[in-house]
Amino acid sequence: MIKHVILWTLKPELSDEEKETVRRSAKEQLEGLMGKIEGVVAIKLNTVGLPTSNVDMMLDSTLENKEALAHYASHPLHVAVADNFIRPFCSERRCFDFEE
Repeated sequence: MIKHVILWTLKPELSDEEKETVRRSAKEQLEGLMGKIEGVVAIKLNTVGLPTSNVDMMLDSTLENKEALAHYASHPLHVAVADNFIRPFCSERRCFDFEE
């Protein structure tokens, strides 16, 4: 199994209300990919961190293997979610992929 973890920081110029809207829609859209992309075993977007957190959202996903990760990364449904609900609102993205 492959773990695919992404950390995002939202743009500082967004209001608190805009950030909440982004979090809510990103969660709905990303978690809505479950069952639609072959090889995705689990997908969860965490949007409520503790006060010690220094990022705004964390994607915690599990994929069957490295091929499934590559398929997910380029899948049109995933790309559409990233392009429309995440990238325009984020100032920073960090990724950590590893094999379990």
